Amino acid sequence: MKRLYLPIRAIRTRALPLFAIAAALGCSSDKTDGASAGAASSEGGASSSGGAASGGTQGNGGTSSGDGASAGASNGGSSASTGGGSSGGSSSGAGGATGAGGSTTVSMGTPSAKALAAKLGRSHFLIGMGNDLNNDHDMDGAYTLGTTLDVHYAYLTGLSNMNNTGWPDWNTDGSFVNLLTDSAKSHGVVPMFTTYGMAADGENNLSVLTDDTYMGDYWDTQKLMFQRLAMFDGPAMVNFEPDFWGFTEQAAPNGDPSKLPVHVTAHAPDCASLTDDLVGLGKCLVLLARKYAPKVVVGFHASAWANGDPTKIASFLVAIGAGDADFMTTDTLDRDAGCYEAGTDPNCQRGGSGYYWSDTDFQNHLTWVKAMTDGVNRPMLWWQTPFGVPSDTPGGTKGRYRDNRVQYIFSHVNDFIAAGGVGAVFGTGAGNQTYIDSDGDQFKNAVSAYFAAPVALQ
Repeated sequence: MKRLYLPIRAIRTRALPLFAIAAALGCSSDKTDGASAGAASSEGGASSSGGAASGGTQGNGGTSSGDGASAGASNGGSSASTGGGSSGGSSSGAGGATGAGGSTTVSMGTPSAKALAAKLGRSHFLIGMGNDLNNDHDMDGAYTLGTTLDVHYAYLTGLSNMNNTGWPDWNTDGSFVNLLTDSAKSHGVVPMFTTYGMAADGENNLSVLTDDTYMGDYWDTQKLMFQRLAMFDGPAMVNFEPDFWGFTEQAAPNGDPSKLPVHVTAHAPDCASLTDDLVGLGKCLVLLARKYAPKVVVGFHASAWANGDPTKIASFLVAIGAGDADFMTTDTLDRDAGCYEAGTDPNCQRGGSGYYWSDTDFQNHLTWVKAMTDGVNRPMLWWQTPFGVPSDTPGGTKGRYRDNRVQYIFSHVNDFIAAGGVGAVFGTGAGNQTYIDSDGDQFKNAVSAYFAAPVALQ
């Protein structure tokens, strides 16, 4: 199976030690270093190599890039945890055999999770997959498992007017969106898109926010996406700009998004009543969704490395419109733990330790998530979760690095629901990672077992 990777996110800025998160959450940990849930880079600027994907062929339905496109990495940075602690590399406490998560109903969780799932035609904890595109979209990875999943996601990178490298130009008039929505519908799956336009000129390049040419293209691109989703006229999901909100929280004076200028009103007439700042940007994205594609649910990405205090992250997200959206996303790690442990792959040059989590690390992470879902009052979707297989031996080899997140999530679904979770979607965050064709059928077997008795949201 040929996979065509859509853009890989560059490694993020500012390492955040686990003990800082644990202290802010009021929980204890004896670990002082850890892997970031979605990855911090060395102190200072972030790698800018995770911008828009380019090159590649559209094939039979418009995938945009070749294998391993635009992976970014930084060297020498300590790594942070999104509320999960470092495990020291042992597989102990990683949580039993992969299964359906115990009982099939739970009494805890976020009520809005059930309501969100209902909008998508589901009533259980959602499971999905993405970043798996094939030239023939009927052969995208999510559709080859023999089990119908809930969600299939893909990146939308770049902007219009970018020399045919942005998604609006991959196919005529932005029809790439509809190629994926239509294939998802034919397979009984909800399509999901992750927008990545704010990285089109380099990740964490906030100068573009007041660049009229860039922002004009940005707003045209967002409106086009929602117009295309309106043509689909079915339930879909949009995950807004992962990592970008973390960067802006760090850049905003005193963490106040209204103090970070953004060109909004001059280029987005639908949002003329909003403000020309980051608050206006976030709220305009939600407004466009509601106006043009009301069947689409939208969410903002939460980055634990943005601030050591989860209540401040939640407050920041609420201020920019996350409380007006439908869900949030976060990630536990953007590559297999073993890839970082081995340290030989160019996609995994980060340093640090604690990427392979223990039970305590996962539970600390879920405590952080609960603080987020309570603070924003929206459910959490875990996104871009790696496929690695558990092992007592650190590291691994190309395409076969160890990780235990698939195993842990499927054997602890009730814990993820109790933290306010609505679901988890799995996908590679870079080239050379463990995938469904190299995991010994771990993911295939896990989804088969799960959907035999999916865990209901209550």
